[in-house]
Amino acid sequence: MATEHKITPFLWFDTQAEEAAEFYTALFDGGKIHSVSRYGEGAPAPAGTAMNVTFELEGHPFIALNGGPAFQFTPAVSFLIACRTQDEVKSLWSGLSRGGAPLMDLGEYPFSKLYGWTADRYGLSWQVMFFGEREIRQRITPTLMFVGAQCGRAEEAIALYASVFRNSSMGDVMRYGKDEPPDRAGTIKHAGFTLEGQEFAAMDSAYPHEFSFNEAISFLVHCASQAEVDDYWGKLSADPTAERCGWLKDRYGLSWQIVPDVLGTLLGDRDAAKAQRVMQAMLQMTKIDIEGLKRAYDGAGG
Repeated sequence: MATEHKITPFLWFDTQAEEAAEFYTALFDGGKIHSVSRYGEGAPAPAGTAMNVTFELEGHPFIALNGGPAFQFTPAVSFLIACRTQDEVKSLWSGLSRGGAPLMDLGEYPFSKLYGWTADRYGLSWQVMFFGEREIRQRITPTLMFVGAQCGRAEEAIALYASVFRNSSMGDVMRYGKDEPPDRAGTIKHAGFTLEGQEFAAMDSAYPHEFSFNEAISFLVHCASQAEVDDYWGKLSADPTAERCGWLKDRYGLSWQIVPDVLGTLLGDRDAAKAQRVMQAMLQMTKIDIEGLKRAYDGAGG
C-alpha cells in the first residue's frame, strides 16, 4: 500500500469487511487487496475470520474492520469519485447503487452533466461525478457533511484541520446565497481542502437529517513517533469519553485514530504470544503509548 498517505479512511463493518473489500477492488480498475489480518482464539469473533483488511482503490488506501454491529455508515462521510467520462460514471453507479439506496438519483445537475449520490449495499455513501475536461487532481475524495448542531461549522472545521496537519490549504469554495434556505447565506455549499497533500471536501447542510458523524468512518493518522502521537492527540481530541485504543473524537464529532507505525509491526509479529500481549496492552490504553507497547511485546508488563 502506498506509504505516502498520512491519513487513511478506516471503515467499520459488522462482519462484511473482507466481502466489501473484494467488491470494491473488483469494481475499480486496479483495485488491490494488500493484506488481511484475522482474529485468533479468544477474540470477539470466530477464530480465522477477517479482522482488518487493507486495500487500495485508484491509488488511495483504505482499511476495513470487522468490528460488530455497533456502528452503521451514514452520509455524513461520503467518497466523491471524479470521472473523466460519462460511461465511467454509469459503470460505477451501476455497481455501487445495486442493492443500495440512492440519495440523489443519477442525472444532470447544475454542477455536473452526470452525477449521482448513493449508499451502496453495505450502507457506505459514494458520490459519482462526471468532471469532463476539468482538472482531476485526486480520483476519490472523502467528503464531510456538517449537519444538525454542527451545520454552519464546516469552514471552522477546515481551519482547525489545516492548523493541525502540514501541507494544508483551502481550495475552491462555493457558498450558499440568500435565496437558498434553510441554509444560512455564506455557509459552505461545497469546499475543497488539502491536508498532508491529500484532498478532502466539506459542506454544510441545514436540512433535517437523521444522522451525524460516528465511528463507522474514522480517519487513521500514521505517526512515526510518540511525539507525533502526542501532538495530534492534543490538537484533535475534544471528548474524553470517546478516547480509547488510539481513537478520539474532535469538537465536531468526527472520529480519528492516532496510530504509531510500530503498532502494526508489533501486532504482525510471527510470535503469536508477543502479538497478543501487544493487543491486550493496546486495548487498555486511551492514547497509544509506544513504550508501553514495547514493554508488553518484551513481556516486561507494567
